[in-house]
Order: sequence, then C-alpha cells, then structure tokens
Amino acid sequence: MTPTSTRAHAARSGLRAWVMASLLAVVAACSSDQPPIFEQAASDATDELVAQTRKLPAFVVRMQASIMKSGAEAKRAVVIDPMLDTTTGQQTIATTLLEQRVTGRMTLKFDQFDFLPFQQANLAHAQYLLTGTLTRLPGSPPHKAVRISLALTDLKTGSVLAHATTVARDDSLDHTALRYYKDSPVLLKDKVIEGYYRTTDTKAGERADAYYMERIAAASMIKEATDLYNAERYQEALGQYRSVLATPEGEQMRTLSGIYLTSVKLGKTADAEKAFAGVVALGLAYNELGVKFLFNPGSTEFWSDPKISGAYPMWLRQIARESANANACLEVVGHTSHSGSAAVNDQLSLKRASVIRERLVTEVGALGPRTRASGMGFRQNIVGSGTDDAFDALDRRVEFKIVPCH
Repeated sequence: MTPTSTRAHAARSGLRAWVMASLLAVVAACSSDQPPIFEQAASDATDELVAQTRKLPAFVVRMQASIMKSGAEAKRAVVIDPMLDTTTGQQTIATTLLEQRVTGRMTLKFDQFDFLPFQQANLAHAQYLLTGTLTRLPGSPPHKAVRISLALTDLKTGSVLAHATTVARDDSLDHTALRYYKDSPVLLKDKVIEGYYRTTDTKAGERADAYYMERIAAASMIKEATDLYNAERYQEALGQYRSVLATPEGEQMRTLSGIYLTSVKLGKTADAEKAFAGVVALGLAYNELGVKFLFNPGSTEFWSDPKISGAYPMWLRQIARESANANACLEVVGHTSHSGSAAVNDQLSLKRASVIRERLVTEVGALGPRTRASGMGFRQNIVGSGTDDAFDALDRRVEFKIVPCH
C-alpha cells in the first residue's frame, strides 16, 4: 500500500469512527431517562389534547355540518380558567408560561379553536373550558421534573372531552407566585381548587368535578378581580371581589382573601379584619387553614419588619374567636423551611406552634383544653427551597386542623 493510499485509508477509518461515535452519542441521548424540555413537553401535551378532540364523533359531525354550510372550518370557542401549580394552589410565572405555550400552539396550529377571554359574558358563547396544572415531582438537580396535565371540558354537558399529560424537565422554570397569591395570608385551598385539580386529571369521557363546574361563573369573576389586583387597581378589584361574594357560589377562599388584601391596600382596617374572619371560618369549615406566619430565622419571634408581621395580632385574634365560635378543638401544627438538620427543625416547629397556641389561649381562655401543638419540621414542605425568604413562605406556615374533642 502506497503512503497516499495509507493516508486515505486512515482518513476513511477516522471518518467512520467519528460517524459511529456521533451515532452512539445520538442513541445515548435518545435513550436517556431525562424527560423532554418544557417547551417540547407542552407542545406534545397540546397536540395530544387536540388529537383526541378530532376523534370525537360529535365533534366531527359538527365540523362537517359547519363546513358544508359555510364553506370553511368553523371555530370552536374556548375559555381558559388560569392554570395552577398543584404544589401550592397558586398561579405562578411557570403556569402562566404553560398557558401561553398551550393557547399559542392551539391558536396557530389548530385553527378550529378560538380563545375568548375568561369572562362571565363569554361563558354562554363558549363550547369548551380548558384547564391545566403543573405538578412538581420529587427529585434534585439535574433530575427535577414537572408533570403537565391538560383537560378540555364541554361546558354544556360537563364532560371531559380530552385529557393529556406529560412530564418535562424543570431546568429553569420560575415558580414564583403572581402578586395576589404571594400576598395572600393563607394557603388558598378549598373545595373549588380541589375540584379544579380533579377536573384536570379526569379521563376523557368522564364527568368533570360537579362542585367546580357549578362555580365556573364565579371563577371567571375572581379571575377578573385578581387581574385588577395584580395590576394594583385595588379599588376596582375590591368592588369585583365583593360582586363575586354577593353571588350564590362566590363564598370561596380566593374571594375572601381578595377582599382582605384589597381592604389592607386601601387602608380599610375594619373591612380587612372582617374579611380575614371569613377566611378563617371558611378554612375551619374545610378543616384546613394554613396561615403564613413568618418568624425570624431559627427563632420563635415573629418577623421583625412590621409591614409583614404587623397584622399578626389581628390574625391571631380572629383565629381564636372563630375557633371558639365553631366550638372546635384544634391541633396547631408548625412547619419550617428546609434549612438545617431535621432534629433542629422538628424542635423549632413545635416551639413555634406552641407560641401560636399560647397566643390563642391568651385571646380566648376556653381554647386551652381544646388545643394542642405539634411540629412537622420540614417533612411537609410545599416549596422545599430552603431559602428562608418570601419565596418559601408557605413552608413556614402554621396550620390549624379540627380534631376530635376528648
């Protein structure tokens, strides 16, 4: 073999080796256990959702009739109830991004859908309701992931027409809550929010959660009020929240919390206290009231900034009074953020719960034999970041649970 042919043979061998290495790298990447990036997962879930609707006999018949009549594919009107983070029950920057990706893809790629603003006036004209959730899955970097769930529900029949779910990498998603949810004094969890979750997890062909569906009109009004609050238009937001509360289905945790927050912003102290009493009463009726008491790090002293902790005496007064009015026996459960050892946090959470219990008993002495304190440390973290700031405030909550009286 000549030197030239030897060099050529070596070059061809090197090229074959490079191609083989590249193919092996591609195969390894494709066979990785890592889920797809968020953008791809959102697109996949959206495409699956739409694909299911196209297979529905009723949908096909309506489309064919509309095409024959108008010569063009008729659009189906959709409203979207803002998507939620199931870990916190909040609207976040990440859930807002999911909404944008799903609705944007449905609008651009599937032109049979027309999105209307989620307003009470549009509910009579819309055929479908779109809901969606993000659920953060257990794991640590680089294996953090979220589950995306979407559901399309027929507003007239209350049946879920399509349901899609997928998992995405949680590489750089921002789970910061939107202003209203970040400002709320309590964990916003009630039967309506639970119903939203159940509806979004309902399989195609089954009925959506009835309790939630009966309150869609109120939900649309709450959405408008919350948008006003996030835009710092507090007087208008207060009027809208009060309009919601005046409806038969309007007594919800989000409504009462909204009245509390806007009243505080507007300096209406008496109205704020009355609204907070309503929040407490509703939470006790639901048997789950998580209040965002912030403590100084490693301490049982409330947060030093009076702008944050100044309302705590009023909160405690109303929790004590509403608990007494309900003739309830309470377990006061302390929680801590995920920083420090488990043993230290168990002790700290119990001490904080004991401080809260003592303050309640000071307000209403009869609560003494009807209350007990316990500490969960960081075992029931909701956020789990361990940042010890406003971001993980939900992890440092104190919960009040009704327990049997002995």
